[in-house]
Formats: sequence, C-alpha cells, structure tokens
Amino acid sequence: MLTKSNHIPTIILVDDHLIFREGLKTILTLGGIANVIAEASNGLEFLKLLENQKPDLVFMDIDMPFMGGVEATQKALEIYPDLNIIVLTMFSDEDYYYKMIDVGVKGFILKTSGSSDIEQGIKDVMLGKSYFSNEILKEIILQIGRKTTTLDNKLPNLSERELEILKQISVGATTDEIARTLGISSKTVKTHRSNLLEKTACKNTPGMMLYALRNKIIDLDELTKQHSSVSN
Repeated sequence: MLTKSNHIPTIILVDDHLIFREGLKTILTLGGIANVIAEASNGLEFLKLLENQKPDLVFMDIDMPFMGGVEATQKALEIYPDLNIIVLTMFSDEDYYYKMIDVGVKGFILKTSGSSDIEQGIKDVMLGKSYFSNEILKEIILQIGRKTTTLDNKLPNLSERELEILKQISVGATTDEIARTLGISSKTVKTHRSNLLEKTACKNTPGMMLYALRNKIIDLDELTKQHSSVSN
C-alpha cells in the first residue's frame, strides 16, 4: 500500500504516554497504514526491543524518563545505521530538532498531526526521502532566516554537478528522480550523494537540507513550495 512492493511497514512506537500510543496505534492499524509490532515507554525499553524486533520504521518521542529520544536514537543507529526513525514532536521540542537531525533521524511529525500527515511521512521515509510536517519545516526555516550569516565557516569545494544534486536532494527528490532529471544513472547519483555526505559532514538527507539552507544553496520559497506540494 505504501511502498513499491505493497508491503505495509512494521513500526515500533516509543512514547511515555500510553494514551497517545494507543491512539496512534489505532490510526495506523485501522487505516491500514502500518503494523505496530511493539511499543516502548522509554529509550531503554526500546533498545531492549531491538534485540529481537527489526521494524521498518520507528516513531520516537523526545522527552521520556530513564532515557530520552536523542540518546536512544543515537545508540540505536550505532547498532543499526539504516534504521528509519521519525521523531514525534511538539513545538516545545524545537531545541532538539537539530540534535535529532545530527544523530540521524529521517523525519519529524507533529503530535497534533492528522492521519494524512502521518501516512505521507511514512511513505516518504520508506521511499528513502526525509519528511517534515509543514509547521516544523516553517519553524526551522524561520530560525535559519533570522541568521544573517552562514553557520558554516567554509564551504567545501563542491562541483557544479554536486551542487545540482544537493539542490535536488534538499527539495525531496529521490535517487531515481534525480537521475531522470539530470540524465545520469542512479549509481552515479548515489556516488555523488556519498561524496556530498562526506564533504558537508552531514549524516543524512535532513542534515544536507539544513546545510543547503544555512549556506543559501537552495531557495527557501522553492523548498516550502516543493514540500507543500508533496504533503498535500
């Protein structure tokens, strides 16, 4: 339903509020969006689950007792670097946005989001994209817009092709879409992507998007327009 193979993704829910988990589980299962295979109320429980459960996706809360989302995410990705983690967040968590991106999450969804936003986020991440709820993306853009200088002191020496691909990645294009747009092979795009990750010192696609925003490589209006067209 949500992937090319019609495979319904398996998910672990990590949140310390039982009522919230039950509500989200109902949305996911009754809507045929995903199968919830396990739940945890904190990061320690989640890491224990990973010893026996290998989900397609993880929905991760930030503020939890015993071990919060940032530390749990970091430890989980050290063990399973390809694990897809989407952050469940509130606006009050904005100080953690960059920390979670730095450790390697694939997306952010507001806890107040509806089922369509949740479904789109899962779909995009399963396709290898990143996903931000529109409200979170706008807040990040506003924060960056308040800065008058770049956050990176020295830009790496990016080729014209690398800049083209960085722009495409930043607006949410997949590897195959970039290959078609630029008339090159998917393998070549993957090679350029690996080089970009190394040159920009980013860990993932959200990191590269923020890098491109900070250094004015992509236009804010283009980014918000592209994201809105995907989310709606």
